[in-house]
Amino acid sequence: MWGNMMAHMGSYGWGHMLFGGLMMVLFWGGIIALIVLFVRGWNRGECGSAVPQRPTPLELLQERYALGEIDKREYEERRKDLSR
Repeated sequence: MWGNMMAHMGSYGWGHMLFGGLMMVLFWGGIIALIVLFVRGWNRGECGSAVPQRPTPLELLQERYALGEIDKREYEERRKDLSR
């Protein structure tokens, strides 16, 4: 039986079978990776960005000034400090 199988395989031997197995693992690994990337991208599209954007310190300062939490003098001083 082994002699007949080796005659059928020709001169490739076991190396050819190992290469075929490796190619099969790489093929299915690639398919699974594509599915994972697709699902992650699709979920990110529904929920907006993955990381919520935080306001900058200047935006926070402007908001505090607009809400009346700080006066103009304090706003100007802090704005100058932030621009340094």
